[in-house]
This record gives sequence, C-alpha cells and structure tokens, in this order.
Amino acid sequence: METITRKSLLNRSALGFLCINHVQGCSHGCLYPCYAFSMARSYGRARDYGDWRRPRLVANAAELLAKELGRLRERPGYVHLCLTTDPFMTGWPEVTAMSLKLIGLINSKGIPVSVLTKGKLPGELADRGRFPEDNIYGISLVSLSEEFRGRWEPGATPHAERIEALERLHEAGCRTLVHMEPYPTPNLAEQDLGEILGAVGFVDSIYFGGWNYNAEAGKYARREEFYRERAGLVRRFCAERGIRCESGA
Repeated sequence: METITRKSLLNRSALGFLCINHVQGCSHGCLYPCYAFSMARSYGRARDYGDWRRPRLVANAAELLAKELGRLRERPGYVHLCLTTDPFMTGWPEVTAMSLKLIGLINSKGIPVSVLTKGKLPGELADRGRFPEDNIYGISLVSLSEEFRGRWEPGATPHAERIEALERLHEAGCRTLVHMEPYPTPNLAEQDLGEILGAVGFVDSIYFGGWNYNAEAGKYARREEFYRERAGLVRRFCAERGIRCESGA
C-alpha cells in the first residue's frame, strides 16, 4: 500500500470534535457526491476520482498521534475516526491494522473513540482487554439494496455484512450506532425506511439525515415534507425501542 507522511494528525473538525484521518483517499468511491473528495481535489490532495480511490496510509500516524495526545491540555469527550476517509476500508487490511492500533493508543490515554465505517467492523473491537466499553462503533447505512450500493457506494462492503458485523459487536456488549445519511429521496431510490430500521433495531443510537450536495435530490418536489415524515418515523421507531435518536433532516 502506498504511504505518505504528515506533520499533524489530531485535528478539531468544523463540527467541534477532535478527529483523525490517517488515510488520504478512500477506495469506497461514494458518488453522492463525496464532500471529502471534493475538498481533497480543491486542495490538490487528489488529482481526480481515480486518484482518490487509491488510498495512501499515513506511515507516521502512530508517532504523530502519541505526541499530539501527550500535548492535550484537557481530556476530550472522544476522538472520531474518521471524517475524510474510512477507518475500516474494504479490501485494505493495512488500514484496519492501523485503525486498531490508533484506537488502542487513544484509549490508553483514557479517551474513548467513535467510529463510523462503510466497511466491516472487526470483531477485535469487542475485546475488553484492548478496548473499553465506552467506545462507540457505527456504520453508515441508507439502503438494504445492493443495486443502490453498486451505484452510489461502489467500493463499500455489502450492507448485510456491515449489519452482521455491527450486530456481533452489539451482542458482545459494545455501544453501537447507525448513521442514516444521506438518505435518498424517492426520485433517487424507492425504498421502505421501515424495513431498513427493522434490520438495525438492535442498535443503541440512530442518526437520520437527508441527501445534500446533489442536484437531483433537490429536484424532488416534496423534499422537505418527505424528510419531515421520515424523520418522524425514525423518532417513533427509536422511542418504541429505547434507542437514542438524532436527526439532521
């Protein structure tokens, strides 16, 4: 796997929380479009879509993170993996190995992590000898359709495998999350939100959000009403099952 080096790794996102992005690029190649790719191309970190889909591991990630964690003046609530790449990128065991190493390093300082992936969460995360119970492990999931995945998330792990890996961690006592964003409008994909919710009804938290940065989603005439209705459905589903619910729609 190609590698790069960086001068810093631990950064505060525009959303206010600390995060690390220890890979440049993402082989999942999401076509929503991908905001991270757009920004990388704007700043010269990716020449084109093909270049973006050829990930490069930050070779000095562990050394950088150890130094930066040591300089923190206050203990953060958590550190997030990742905003501009995927910590468990499908088909890249080198990325998974580095992610597990970095999670362990962060946890060793008494800081929990939150994880979000379109890959397959590794079973090692359930090991209480290595990782504490206050870590949060999540998957991105907006459809159960493999046709949808092939069109919009061509390099990501199949939905059923994402859910299965997440459920195994939940059964092992881990805190679990499903991030349902960007949820498609009907002109992009006709689907049953109730069916999707039913497939992940075991989780501790669900976040639901609409589809942005796509002109076609904006053309749907009932867009605002559609998202209000779907957000209401998510809230009712979560309330009935004692699941924590957040919505950006």
